[in-house]
Amino acid sequence: MTLMRWTPARELPTLPSEVWSMQREINRMFDNFFRGNAGEEALQMPSWDPAVDVAENDDAYVVKVELPGVNRNDVKIVVQDRQLTIRGEKKQEKDAREANYHRIERSYGAFQRTFTLPSGVKSDKIEAAYTDGILAVTLPKAEEARAKEIEVRVK
Repeated sequence: MTLMRWTPARELPTLPSEVWSMQREINRMFDNFFRGNAGEEALQMPSWDPAVDVAENDDAYVVKVELPGVNRNDVKIVVQDRQLTIRGEKKQEKDAREANYHRIERSYGAFQRTFTLPSGVKSDKIEAAYTDGILAVTLPKAEEARAKEIEVRVK
């Protein structure tokens, strides 16, 4: 008789999609609780954390945030104590509250993302651009933070 090791992950694809939906909802509730959003307000409106990409090139760091459906006037960018904070709100359409929806998957509400800036960022030269629902924050590097190429001489 051959013993086979049981791997629960092998059986996961056979679970119904309702189980996965329930798992996502439980995870969201725990996330809200540990962020301090527990209570009636957290149960009414799911939290929304926009997706972020952080990249680095020779001259700067670039933070790109997906903010579809967010008005640029509802976004605030604050730099303080080597912290970059991007906060705002995605507001629900007025007619959406009055309609008889069968399914709502889009998220609404306030969001806030905070990043610790590396030393060597020129905080007075930070720029932001908002195009097609993508917020791009450019954080220029100070001259001493940029990579320098040093020539190696052979003797």
